[in-house]
Amino acid sequence: MKIVFSSNVAWSIYLFRRSLLLDLQNEGHKIYTVAQNDTYVMKLQSLGFNFTPVTINNNSKNPFSDIKLVYKYLKIYRNIKPDIILHNAIKPNIYGTIAAGLLGIPTINNISGLGTLFIKKSLATTIAKILYKLSQSMATSVFFQNSHDRELFFANKLVGKSKAKLIPGSGVNTQKFHPKLNIRHDNNVFEFLFIARLIKDKGLNEYLQAAEILKEKHKNKIIFSILGPFYQANETAITPEELQIFQDKNIINYLGETDDVQNEIAHTNAVVLPSYREGLSKVLIEAAAMEKPIVTTNVPGCKDVVEDSYNGFLCEVRNAKDLADKMEKMFLLNKDDLAKMGKNARQKVLDVFDERIIIDIYKREIYDVLKNKDKIT
Repeated sequence: MKIVFSSNVAWSIYLFRRSLLLDLQNEGHKIYTVAQNDTYVMKLQSLGFNFTPVTINNNSKNPFSDIKLVYKYLKIYRNIKPDIILHNAIKPNIYGTIAAGLLGIPTINNISGLGTLFIKKSLATTIAKILYKLSQSMATSVFFQNSHDRELFFANKLVGKSKAKLIPGSGVNTQKFHPKLNIRHDNNVFEFLFIARLIKDKGLNEYLQAAEILKEKHKNKIIFSILGPFYQANETAITPEELQIFQDKNIINYLGETDDVQNEIAHTNAVVLPSYREGLSKVLIEAAAMEKPIVTTNVPGCKDVVEDSYNGFLCEVRNAKDLADKMEKMFLLNKDDLAKMGKNARQKVLDVFDERIIIDIYKREIYDVLKNKDKIT
């Protein structure tokens, strides 16, 4: 079969779907990837995947401009003639699905998170809902990464219940992300690590404020590190100049960005993500797989990974004081309780989020969709 995986950027395909696509390729299928060109294209091609670029303005909320994407996808999909298309990310899920629907190609979409658009209610949100309703009516199957997003789509009548299914994220390779005793500091220093794109919707402002509160209280006993790229295309992005203020005050330690995230996780004591909303946080699953306890917000996509007081602590969203309280609570845990929380975290990943579970769910759905298509035709 010819199988297309279409996302907004090439790096997300490589980082989040590589194992699935390799598994399908090993079964003899020809893999095509469609996304915006970036530095990960060569990595995809080195694995034997075909790549076709599509220009997407990820920051645009103008549907009249974005409608041109339908034509671009029509041209690409008509040329490839795939048996099935797997979509991920907002614009491929909407405009790619419309194009596939017009061509009669079955699609499996993954609603991996509703992003900034659904956090704030606006005209753009209203338009997005209309477009989701139109496009998902043309989809064959739609995966949701948490039950809250699925229920939101049901409540707004954006997708039919018969085609909406749950999948526990994109999974994690538990052989690659495994426990490592490699803390970079001595026993008298505790390090928290924030990992995400540097945008406010990830709770970065709250993390900075919480760090300021705890730094004043505990001086040099806690290090507050940040790992992730600046992302100026997002309207909630923080600037390098804004972050530098906190660096100059020795409140935070900025580590830049890396492809070797597991090495940075290994060096830290706990991971923090005070996000406003997630599909299902990949970084939290990776941290949990490495037996790291977590502090995160009690919101969809985060609370699905962390059970309060079991494998981490949940805090109130947009509340820096509560975040600081929960981080301090973790800092004050004795070593045995901290270690137990980490072991609970990995066990949950093994039970629910191992990538083999996700790959098997995807493959069953792909073959079921194509089997039913053959019956219809």
